[in-house]
Amino acid sequence: MVNSSPRSTHAPRKYRVMNQISVPANLILNLLMILLCLMVLLPVWIIIAASFTSESALTIYGYGFWPKEFSITAYTYLFSSNSIIGTAYRNTVLSTLFGTILSVISVGLYAYPLSRKEFRFRGFFAFFSFFTMLFNGGLVSYFFVARNVLQLTNTLWALFLPLSFSAFWVLVMRTFYNAAVPDAVIESARIDGASEWRTLIQIVLPLSLPGLATVALFSAVGIWNNFFSCMLLTDESRFFNLQYTIYTTLNNIRFLKDMAAQVGGNFNVSAADLPSETFRMGMAVVTVGPIIMAYPFFQRYFIRGLTIGAVKG
Repeated sequence: MVNSSPRSTHAPRKYRVMNQISVPANLILNLLMILLCLMVLLPVWIIIAASFTSESALTIYGYGFWPKEFSITAYTYLFSSNSIIGTAYRNTVLSTLFGTILSVISVGLYAYPLSRKEFRFRGFFAFFSFFTMLFNGGLVSYFFVARNVLQLTNTLWALFLPLSFSAFWVLVMRTFYNAAVPDAVIESARIDGASEWRTLIQIVLPLSLPGLATVALFSAVGIWNNFFSCMLLTDESRFFNLQYTIYTTLNNIRFLKDMAAQVGGNFNVSAADLPSETFRMGMAVVTVGPIIMAYPFFQRYFIRGLTIGAVKG
């Protein structure tokens, strides 16, 4: 028996895969991302170009993508034989390294018991850390405790010890422990006879690397850019960090330029030869460079740390 029903001559309809982006939308998004990257990178390139420009050319022509008159005077002032930039760089690197390690250890150890439901006093210690985010003793008490009690005056400890612990990151790591480390994993380790320290070191910490890397990244950036502690707790230039050295050096250059402008020809230094703006740009390049180079190593863990608590579909 012949089937007389009409057969469809149309091709089967192609259904779009869920979450698939069309070609025009993908092109627009790529162009948008390229534009945003250029908006971020071009100012950095302008700063680098300005640091290699002479002070007079920068004053006359302004900022540009290429140096009008190539000059390394700013970097000559930075790394001259009588400059303290080298000492400040060493202090900043050491304080950032030791401070980041201390911050990761202290925050990780404090947050882990707070994430365990069987810890009896976890509510008290969580409130204790949270309370310090709302109220603090103020600048005067901080100054006297750091100088008179902890004896942090003119020591390398003053550059990183006050910044080596953050109650905010304790709360972040506690949430990360709860989200990334299942209770069943810890219970199975205890059934196998693992102690608390072995469970923490061999099981919890490997699963918590994204959260610890996020804490390390933000702690390193905060200590690297620290200015306030150095201003309060250090009096000798051999203990200055890079940020405070920038501040003092710029003030000295500004003072010399004012003196050169007032005295005129009787002053040994010409005001036009002092790299004020180019010196700022050079210091920006020297200061930001290590952070930019270190960020790619933490980027993978940093993204995982930010997205660990996201809703999964």
